[in-house]
Amino acid sequence: MNIESHQKIIVITAPSGAGKTSIVQCLLNKYPQYLGFSISAATRPPRPREINGKDYYFMSPEEFKNKIQQDEFVEWEMVYEGKYYGTLKSELERIWNLGKTPLLDIDVQGAVHVQQYFPAQTLAIFIQPPSFDELKKRLHSRGTETAESLAARINKASYELSFKDQFSHIIVNEQLESACKEAEALVTRYLHIV
Repeated sequence: MNIESHQKIIVITAPSGAGKTSIVQCLLNKYPQYLGFSISAATRPPRPREINGKDYYFMSPEEFKNKIQQDEFVEWEMVYEGKYYGTLKSELERIWNLGKTPLLDIDVQGAVHVQQYFPAQTLAIFIQPPSFDELKKRLHSRGTETAESLAARINKASYELSFKDQFSHIIVNEQLESACKEAEALVTRYLHIV
């Protein structure tokens, strides 16, 4: 995949429950003319009200693995046992062709890989919860998890927090509004938005 020097990428990453999706929404609402949401591919089934091609590109594990073999991903991970997520090269191309910068809302290891692929073009922001206890509370209050899947998310979040020093920008999301403002300031500088 040939990436030109003016083609930039913005990655927002965090452990599950730290608030990255809320911050991504803030950025998309603030800068719709500059940013395009990068739709990830996923092998998990859609949740209620999720739309294929808008929230995710939902595909079977076989289809996903076939795309891995065809080298169609910028990054991909088996995030949970048997559940794959990834960023398609064609998705970045789609957004660049619109004259916008792709905004990726992806897991921590995927974000590390994107930075490694495109070190000069990537602004990667790690969203950190104010504390691990607060993160556990947020995950629990979602009410979307079984006890088993909640435990898996909490274990994974603990592991993902250990990667924060691999990112040059860390935002502690204690209060969403100020975290959004911090993210906006970074994006404004990176994209030279006046």
